[in-house]
Amino acid sequence: MCQAGGVEHSRIVVVGSANQDYLVRVPRTPRPGETTLATGMTKQPGGKGANQAVAAARLGGDVHFVGAVGRDDDGAVILRGLATDGVSVDDVQIVDAHPTGLALISVDADGENSITVVSGANATVTAERASGVVSRLAGPGAIVVVQAELPAPVIEATVHAAQGAGARVIVNLAPYLPLAPAALALADPLVVNETEAGQLLGSDVSDVDAALAAMPRLLEHARSAVVTLGGAGAVWASREGDGAGAGAHVPAPQVADVVDTTGAGDAFVGAVAFALSRGDDLGKAVALGVRAGSFAIGGVGAQRSYARAADLDV
Repeated sequence: MCQAGGVEHSRIVVVGSANQDYLVRVPRTPRPGETTLATGMTKQPGGKGANQAVAAARLGGDVHFVGAVGRDDDGAVILRGLATDGVSVDDVQIVDAHPTGLALISVDADGENSITVVSGANATVTAERASGVVSRLAGPGAIVVVQAELPAPVIEATVHAAQGAGARVIVNLAPYLPLAPAALALADPLVVNETEAGQLLGSDVSDVDAALAAMPRLLEHARSAVVTLGGAGAVWASREGDGAGAGAHVPAPQVADVVDTTGAGDAFVGAVAFALSRGDDLGKAVALGVRAGSFAIGGVGAQRSYARAADLDV
Protein backbone atom coordinates (compact mmCIF):
# COMPACT_ATOMS: atom_id res chain seq x y z
CA MET A 1 0.00 0.00 0.00
CA CYS A 2 1.08 3.55 -0.67
CA GLN A 3 -0.65 6.82 0.14
CA ALA A 4 -1.16 9.64 -2.38
CA GLY A 5 -3.32 12.67 -1.76
CA GLY A 6 -4.48 11.16 1.51
CA VAL A 7 -5.91 8.07 -0.24
CA GLU A 8 -4.57 4.54 0.25
CA HIS A 9 -3.52 2.86 -3.00
CA SER A 10 -2.89 -0.83 -3.55
CA ARG A 11 0.19 -1.85 -5.51
CA ILE A 12 -0.11 -2.12 -9.30
CA VAL A 13 2.07 -4.72 -11.04
CA VAL A 14 2.23 -4.42 -14.84
CA VAL A 15 3.65 -7.39 -16.73
CA GLY A 16 4.19 -6.49 -20.36
CA SER A 17 6.13 -5.16 -23.29
CA ALA A 18 8.51 -2.22 -23.56
CA ASN A 19 9.34 -0.86 -27.02
CA GLN A 20 11.00 2.09 -28.63
CA ASP A 21 8.34 3.73 -30.82
CA TYR A 22 9.22 5.19 -34.21
CA LEU A 23 6.32 7.46 -35.16
CA VAL A 24 6.12 8.48 -38.81
CA ARG A 25 3.66 11.18 -39.87
CA VAL A 26 2.11 10.47 -43.30
CA PRO A 27 -0.68 12.24 -45.24
CA ARG A 28 -2.45 8.87 -45.43
CA THR A 29 -1.60 5.21 -44.95
CA PRO A 30 -0.03 3.88 -48.17
CA ARG A 31 -1.88 1.26 -50.20
CA PRO A 32 -0.16 -2.05 -51.08
CA GLY A 33 2.75 -1.37 -53.43
CA GLU A 34 2.58 2.40 -52.88
CA THR A 35 5.37 4.62 -51.54
CA THR A 36 4.36 7.59 -49.39
CA LEU A 37 6.65 10.44 -48.34
CA ALA A 38 6.51 11.10 -44.60
CA THR A 39 6.22 14.61 -43.23
CA GLY A 40 8.12 13.88 -40.03
CA MET A 41 9.40 11.24 -37.60
CA THR A 42 9.79 11.12 -33.83
CA LYS A 43 11.23 8.43 -31.57
CA GLN A 44 9.99 7.87 -28.02
CA PRO A 45 9.40 5.11 -25.44
CA GLY A 46 6.34 2.90 -25.85
CA GLY A 47 5.12 -0.69 -25.66
CA LYS A 48 1.72 -1.55 -24.22
CA GLY A 49 3.05 -2.69 -20.86
CA ALA A 50 5.36 0.28 -20.33
CA ASN A 51 2.66 2.67 -21.56
CA GLN A 52 0.10 1.36 -19.10
CA ALA A 53 2.62 1.48 -16.27
CA VAL A 54 3.39 5.15 -17.00
CA ALA A 55 -0.28 6.05 -17.37
CA ALA A 56 -1.07 4.60 -13.92
CA ALA A 57 2.02 6.08 -12.26
CA ARG A 58 1.40 9.59 -13.59
CA LEU A 59 -1.98 9.58 -11.87
CA GLY A 60 -0.37 8.63 -8.57
CA GLY A 61 -0.26 4.83 -8.63
CA ASP A 62 2.33 2.66 -6.87
CA VAL A 63 3.47 0.90 -10.04
CA HIS A 64 5.99 -1.89 -10.61
CA PHE A 65 6.88 -2.94 -14.15
CA VAL A 66 7.94 -6.48 -15.10
CA GLY A 67 9.49 -6.91 -18.54
CA ALA A 68 12.73 -6.92 -20.52
CA VAL A 69 14.83 -4.58 -22.65
CA GLY A 70 18.06 -5.04 -24.56
CA ARG A 71 21.43 -3.81 -23.37
CA ASP A 72 21.33 -0.91 -25.80
CA ASP A 73 20.58 2.81 -26.02
CA ASP A 74 16.85 2.24 -26.61
CA GLY A 75 16.61 0.09 -23.49
CA ALA A 76 18.43 2.68 -21.41
CA VAL A 77 16.07 5.42 -22.61
CA ILE A 78 13.02 3.32 -21.75
CA LEU A 79 14.28 2.54 -18.25
CA ARG A 80 15.12 6.19 -17.56
CA GLY A 81 11.67 7.26 -18.73
CA LEU A 82 9.87 4.71 -16.56
CA ALA A 83 11.89 5.65 -13.50
CA THR A 84 11.36 9.38 -14.12
CA ASP A 85 7.60 8.82 -14.11
CA GLY A 86 7.82 6.95 -10.81
CA VAL A 87 7.58 3.37 -12.07
CA SER A 88 9.74 0.80 -10.28
CA VAL A 89 12.04 -0.91 -12.80
CA ASP A 90 13.71 -3.27 -10.33
CA ASP A 91 12.14 -6.26 -12.12
CA VAL A 92 12.97 -5.24 -15.68
CA GLN A 93 15.56 -7.64 -17.05
CA ILE A 94 18.34 -6.31 -19.30
CA VAL A 95 19.29 -8.95 -21.87
CA ASP A 96 22.33 -9.23 -24.15
CA ALA A 97 21.05 -11.64 -26.79
CA HIS A 98 18.20 -9.47 -28.13
CA PRO A 99 17.75 -5.76 -28.88
CA THR A 100 15.02 -3.72 -27.22
CA GLY A 101 11.63 -4.21 -28.87
CA LEU A 102 10.46 -1.59 -31.32
CA ALA A 103 7.23 -0.42 -32.91
CA LEU A 104 6.92 1.16 -36.35
CA ILE A 105 3.92 3.48 -36.23
CA SER A 106 2.39 5.36 -39.16
CA VAL A 107 0.10 8.24 -38.15
CA ASP A 108 -2.11 9.80 -40.83
CA ALA A 109 -3.52 13.31 -41.12
CA ASP A 110 -6.60 12.36 -39.04
CA GLY A 111 -4.47 11.03 -36.18
CA GLU A 112 -5.28 7.38 -36.93
CA ASN A 113 -2.41 4.92 -36.69
CA SER A 114 -1.20 1.57 -37.98
CA ILE A 115 1.45 -0.29 -36.01
CA THR A 116 3.99 -3.06 -36.63
CA VAL A 117 5.80 -4.45 -33.57
CA VAL A 118 9.16 -6.24 -33.46
CA SER A 119 9.25 -8.10 -30.13
CA GLY A 120 13.01 -8.18 -29.53
CA ALA A 121 13.83 -8.52 -25.83
CA ASN A 122 10.13 -8.78 -24.94
CA ALA A 123 10.21 -12.36 -26.24
CA THR A 124 12.65 -13.31 -23.48
CA VAL A 125 10.13 -12.76 -20.67
CA THR A 126 9.32 -16.25 -19.41
CA ALA A 127 6.26 -17.60 -17.65
CA GLU A 128 8.42 -18.67 -14.72
CA ARG A 129 9.97 -15.25 -14.19
CA ALA A 130 6.74 -13.30 -14.64
CA SER A 131 4.73 -15.52 -12.30
CA GLY A 132 7.53 -15.56 -9.75
CA VAL A 133 7.73 -11.76 -9.63
CA VAL A 134 3.94 -11.45 -9.39
CA SER A 135 3.84 -13.93 -6.52
CA ARG A 136 6.47 -11.86 -4.72
CA LEU A 137 5.07 -8.38 -5.40
CA ALA A 138 1.29 -8.78 -5.58
CA GLY A 139 -0.60 -9.44 -2.36
CA PRO A 140 -4.31 -9.29 -1.54
CA GLY A 141 -5.90 -6.20 -3.03
CA ALA A 142 -3.12 -5.57 -5.55
CA ILE A 143 -3.89 -4.95 -9.22
CA VAL A 144 -2.03 -7.02 -11.83
CA VAL A 145 -2.18 -5.85 -15.45
CA VAL A 146 -1.29 -7.90 -18.54
CA GLN A 147 -1.57 -7.30 -22.27
CA ALA A 148 -1.07 -9.55 -25.30
CA GLU A 149 2.29 -8.34 -26.62
CA LEU A 150 3.84 -11.18 -24.61
CA PRO A 151 3.36 -14.91 -25.40
CA ALA A 152 0.18 -16.60 -24.19
CA PRO A 153 1.97 -18.90 -21.68
CA VAL A 154 3.46 -15.83 -19.97
CA ILE A 155 0.07 -14.14 -19.72
CA GLU A 156 -1.64 -17.27 -18.43
CA ALA A 157 1.03 -17.96 -15.80
CA THR A 158 0.86 -14.32 -14.67
CA VAL A 159 -2.92 -14.44 -14.31
CA HIS A 160 -2.83 -17.62 -12.25
CA ALA A 161 -0.02 -16.27 -10.05
CA ALA A 162 -2.08 -13.14 -9.44
CA GLN A 163 -5.07 -15.23 -8.42
CA GLY A 164 -2.90 -17.22 -6.05
CA ALA A 165 -1.66 -14.00 -4.47
CA GLY A 166 -5.20 -12.67 -3.99
CA ALA A 167 -4.76 -9.88 -6.56
CA ARG A 168 -7.27 -8.54 -9.07
CA VAL A 169 -6.32 -9.02 -12.72
CA ILE A 170 -6.87 -6.71 -15.68
CA VAL A 171 -6.42 -8.58 -18.96
CA ASN A 172 -6.07 -6.24 -21.93
CA LEU A 173 -6.38 -8.67 -24.85
CA ALA A 174 -4.52 -6.38 -27.25
CA PRO A 175 -3.58 -7.37 -29.84
CA TYR A 176 -6.03 -10.25 -29.85
CA LEU A 177 -4.47 -13.54 -28.77
CA PRO A 178 -6.33 -16.76 -27.90
CA LEU A 179 -5.92 -17.53 -24.21
CA ALA A 180 -6.83 -20.62 -22.23
CA PRO A 181 -10.42 -20.23 -20.97
CA ALA A 182 -9.33 -20.83 -17.37
CA ALA A 183 -7.00 -17.82 -17.51
CA LEU A 184 -9.46 -15.57 -19.33
CA ALA A 185 -12.13 -16.43 -16.74
CA LEU A 186 -10.06 -14.63 -14.06
CA ALA A 187 -10.04 -11.30 -15.90
CA ASP A 188 -11.70 -8.58 -13.82
CA PRO A 189 -12.03 -6.79 -16.15
CA LEU A 190 -11.24 -8.13 -19.60
CA VAL A 191 -10.53 -5.03 -21.72
CA VAL A 192 -10.88 -5.21 -25.52
CA ASN A 193 -11.56 -2.75 -28.31
CA GLU A 194 -14.18 -3.26 -31.02
CA THR A 195 -11.86 -5.34 -33.23
CA GLU A 196 -10.61 -7.55 -30.40
CA ALA A 197 -14.13 -8.11 -29.07
CA GLY A 198 -15.20 -9.20 -32.54
CA GLN A 199 -12.27 -11.59 -32.82
CA LEU A 200 -13.02 -13.14 -29.44
CA LEU A 201 -16.75 -13.53 -30.10
CA GLY A 202 -16.63 -14.23 -33.83
CA SER A 203 -19.11 -11.46 -34.62
CA ASP A 204 -19.07 -7.76 -35.46
CA VAL A 205 -18.80 -5.34 -32.52
CA SER A 206 -18.59 -1.95 -34.21
CA ASP A 207 -20.61 0.54 -32.17
CA VAL A 208 -22.20 1.23 -28.79
CA ASP A 209 -25.33 -0.82 -29.43
CA ALA A 210 -23.32 -3.80 -30.63
CA ALA A 211 -21.01 -3.56 -27.60
CA LEU A 212 -23.97 -3.45 -25.21
CA ALA A 213 -25.49 -6.47 -26.95
CA ALA A 214 -22.14 -8.32 -26.71
CA MET A 215 -21.78 -7.87 -22.94
CA PRO A 216 -23.66 -11.04 -21.86
CA ARG A 217 -21.43 -13.11 -24.16
CA LEU A 218 -18.26 -11.40 -22.92
CA LEU A 219 -19.31 -12.15 -19.34
CA GLU A 220 -19.33 -15.83 -20.25
CA HIS A 221 -15.55 -15.47 -20.68
CA ALA A 222 -14.58 -13.13 -17.81
CA ARG A 223 -15.71 -11.81 -14.44
CA SER A 224 -16.22 -8.34 -15.90
CA ALA A 225 -15.65 -6.80 -19.31
CA VAL A 226 -14.99 -3.48 -21.00
CA VAL A 227 -15.17 -2.65 -24.69
CA THR A 228 -13.39 0.54 -25.67
CA LEU A 229 -14.93 2.41 -28.59
CA GLY A 230 -12.55 5.24 -29.40
CA GLY A 231 -14.40 8.53 -29.72
CA ALA A 232 -17.62 6.85 -28.56
CA GLY A 233 -16.18 6.07 -25.12
CA ALA A 234 -16.55 2.61 -23.58
CA VAL A 235 -19.11 0.02 -22.50
CA TRP A 236 -18.66 -2.10 -19.38
CA ALA A 237 -20.48 -4.78 -17.39
CA SER A 238 -19.83 -7.05 -14.41
CA ARG A 239 -21.20 -10.39 -13.23
CA GLU A 240 -21.59 -9.15 -9.67
CA GLY A 241 -21.92 -5.75 -8.02
CA ASP A 242 -22.05 -2.43 -9.89
CA GLY A 243 -24.68 -3.19 -12.50
CA ALA A 244 -24.18 -6.94 -12.60
CA GLY A 245 -25.13 -8.52 -15.89
CA ALA A 246 -26.17 -5.25 -17.54
CA GLY A 247 -24.03 -3.10 -19.80
CA ALA A 248 -23.44 0.59 -19.18
CA HIS A 249 -22.13 3.12 -21.68
CA VAL A 250 -19.63 5.83 -20.71
CA PRO A 251 -19.43 8.45 -23.49
CA ALA A 252 -16.16 10.21 -24.26
CA PRO A 253 -15.75 13.98 -23.97
CA GLN A 254 -15.40 15.94 -27.18
CA VAL A 255 -11.77 16.50 -28.23
CA ALA A 256 -11.36 19.60 -30.36
CA ASP A 257 -8.01 18.64 -31.91
CA VAL A 258 -7.18 14.96 -32.37
CA VAL A 259 -3.40 14.89 -32.83
CA ASP A 260 -2.52 11.19 -32.50
CA THR A 261 -4.49 8.19 -31.23
CA THR A 262 -1.33 6.16 -30.52
CA GLY A 263 -1.41 4.73 -27.00
CA ALA A 264 -4.86 6.07 -26.10
CA GLY A 265 -6.06 2.57 -25.24
CA ASP A 266 -3.05 2.11 -22.95
CA ALA A 267 -3.83 5.42 -21.23
CA PHE A 268 -7.33 4.04 -20.64
CA VAL A 269 -6.09 0.78 -19.13
CA GLY A 270 -3.52 2.50 -16.93
CA ALA A 271 -6.16 4.87 -15.57
CA VAL A 272 -8.56 1.98 -14.89
CA ALA A 273 -5.80 0.19 -12.97
CA PHE A 274 -5.09 3.33 -10.95
CA ALA A 275 -8.76 3.86 -10.11
CA LEU A 276 -9.24 0.24 -9.03
CA SER A 277 -6.09 0.46 -6.91
CA ARG A 278 -7.62 3.28 -4.87
CA GLY A 279 -10.86 1.37 -4.34
CA ASP A 280 -13.11 2.79 -7.07
CA ASP A 281 -15.80 0.52 -8.48
CA LEU A 282 -15.52 -0.55 -12.11
CA GLY A 283 -17.97 2.06 -13.38
CA LYS A 284 -15.93 4.90 -11.86
CA ALA A 285 -12.72 3.32 -13.10
CA VAL A 286 -14.03 3.15 -16.68
CA ALA A 287 -15.17 6.78 -16.49
CA LEU A 288 -11.65 7.84 -15.48
CA GLY A 289 -10.18 5.63 -18.20
CA VAL A 290 -12.31 7.31 -20.86
CA ARG A 291 -11.15 10.74 -19.69
CA ALA A 292 -7.51 9.62 -19.69
CA GLY A 293 -7.76 8.17 -23.19
CA SER A 294 -9.42 11.34 -24.49
CA PHE A 295 -6.69 13.48 -22.94
CA ALA A 296 -3.97 11.37 -24.57
CA ILE A 297 -5.15 11.90 -28.16
CA GLY A 298 -4.42 15.61 -27.84
CA GLY A 299 -0.64 14.95 -27.84
CA VAL A 300 1.92 13.18 -30.00
CA GLY A 301 2.77 9.55 -29.28
CA ALA A 302 1.99 7.53 -26.20
CA GLN A 303 3.70 8.18 -22.86
CA ARG A 304 4.51 11.84 -23.49
CA SER A 305 0.83 12.58 -24.05
CA TYR A 306 -0.46 10.96 -20.85
CA ALA A 307 -2.30 12.89 -18.16
CA ARG A 308 -1.00 13.64 -14.70
CA ALA A 309 -3.26 13.71 -11.68
CA ALA A 310 -3.83 17.48 -11.91
CA ASP A 311 -4.90 17.19 -15.56
CA LEU A 312 -7.84 14.97 -14.62
CA ASP A 313 -8.52 16.36 -11.13
CA VAL A 314 -7.93 12.97 -9.46
